[in-house]
Amino acid sequence: MSGFGAPRFGLMGKTALFGVLLLLPSGCGGQPSADPSRVPRGPVAAEPTADGPIASTEPDWPQWRGPRRDEISGESGLLPGWPAEGPRLVWKIGNLGRGWSSPIVVRDRLYITGDVDDDLVIFAFDLDGKPVWQAKNGRSWTGSYPGARACCASSEGKLYHMNAHGRVACLEAATGRELWATDILERFAGQTPTWAMSECLLVDGPRLIVTPGGEKALMAALDKQNGTPRWTTEPLPGDRASHCSPVLFRHAGRRILASCSSAHGFGVDADDGKLLWTVPLRSPYGVNIATPVYGENRIFYTTPYVFGTCYQLPRTNSTLEPETAWSTTLDTCTGSLLLVDGLLYGSGYRKHKSWLSMDWQLGRIRYESNALTSGAAVYADGRLYCLAEEGRAALLKPAPDKFEMAGQFRLVREAVHDAWAHPVLLHGRLYLRYHDTLWCYDVRGRKQGQP
Repeated sequence: MSGFGAPRFGLMGKTALFGVLLLLPSGCGGQPSADPSRVPRGPVAAEPTADGPIASTEPDWPQWRGPRRDEISGESGLLPGWPAEGPRLVWKIGNLGRGWSSPIVVRDRLYITGDVDDDLVIFAFDLDGKPVWQAKNGRSWTGSYPGARACCASSEGKLYHMNAHGRVACLEAATGRELWATDILERFAGQTPTWAMSECLLVDGPRLIVTPGGEKALMAALDKQNGTPRWTTEPLPGDRASHCSPVLFRHAGRRILASCSSAHGFGVDADDGKLLWTVPLRSPYGVNIATPVYGENRIFYTTPYVFGTCYQLPRTNSTLEPETAWSTTLDTCTGSLLLVDGLLYGSGYRKHKSWLSMDWQLGRIRYESNALTSGAAVYADGRLYCLAEEGRAALLKPAPDKFEMAGQFRLVREAVHDAWAHPVLLHGRLYLRYHDTLWCYDVRGRKQGQP
């Protein structure tokens, strides 16, 4: 990793020295804006009964990878291409500390985490990039690859976050005041994985989902009001927590959580915690990172250095024994994957140091491109908004036989190897993070006569 010295500034009651560069359009002047990207949005529609990902009931981008954790944005009318220097920079925030967590955005607030000296810090900003509050959630991670891991999750005026040591905290979103906290590794007899706890917590109605991977529970649902357990999943002997974050979806009349432990992919009944299935998923380093992908009665797991496997899930409600549909050498690591209209998009890690388009039904690679190194992407308006781990941002348009490059620029001046934060796209704004800096770009399409 490149050496970054953590910035020093006061916390909790002292004035913080945020590095904020505002590049706002003329006429803002502190007055209320008619910009649709800054209009608070209401909650999403009620949970559907059809099979598929289950969205958060919160508005906007309330958790890691978006409302459905599938990295798909409903944005439209965006720029079809970027100029050579990239889209217009709206603002830039510095001094966030080391970390790879992405922001979440809910109504008129943005929340992001970073490791600052000895502390894990949660920052709140308004949509102009101005600081609102900051709070701590325990200790920073000083082990291998130091830096903050997990994103926050928002629910009913509260924020939930887990630090690298398994400390789960609930904060008042308006002020940052801590309401409760618990150590899930201590509570469920778990162990810190090789590169620290990295799970981005998931809120499911009254429950907060955690994966301690301990001797007392593989997964657990905590009461989001006070942190007490509401259900637990039986442990997997010899397994421990890995670096994966779960997805929630409906299949065959059940609400299911899918994630990974250190050696398995698994599925859990979201209502009672019953373990529904396990499949082998072992890498040479005993870690699994990429979030599973669900679609069309199938679930896909992948692990770095080895392989990915897509499993068919039975339609019966009585038993869910996955059957192999196809396997691939696609070995996604930090970037995860996304499924759009029967096509799987994403990048490999070692076996495929490239970006791929795959047929979801057959597992066949349609085409791949070496124009970018491995990375993460968000999909919107027919395009992939990518951040490659070497520090370049790119706009890729999937065509029938290739990825068309619609623009690229270097986010980080020097070549790096750890630009791992996932992009966020909401209300015409693209958010990109590299360690202590967060950039906000305007990617809305221009109307005639508009500057």
